[in-house]
Amino acid sequence: MLRTTTSPGFWCECWTQNLDEQQTPTLFGSYDANDAVEANNWVATILRTISPALDTASCAEAWERLYDHRIDTRRALLRRESWTVSITYVSTRITWTVRPVLFLPIAHRQGAELPMCAYDFKPPTP
Repeated sequence: MLRTTTSPGFWCECWTQNLDEQQTPTLFGSYDANDAVEANNWVATILRTISPALDTASCAEAWERLYDHRIDTRRALLRRESWTVSITYVSTRITWTVRPVLFLPIAHRQGAELPMCAYDFKPPTP
């Protein structure tokens, strides 16, 4: 019998949006974090990485998020609440979202007998 177990975690996304062109947000990247600390560190690492390239106001906003709001962020994530932070640089808005989720395990094929049709597939040759 197949036993399904879930594990709690966080789904983290980074969205970008060009404000001059009234563009809808575009998903830039995502990350699955196992716990609140890992999710918080994912956002903090990206903010630290990009802050030197930002203008003074955007850089100050990023560092304020990193230090002044970090405890509030961690508390929200420990309560399994969604969290969002955005910074704007020139005409680009970058938004990070962190949401609590339940991850399903990925099925593996070790020790399982595959159906015969699985062996019929031949990848095309270039």
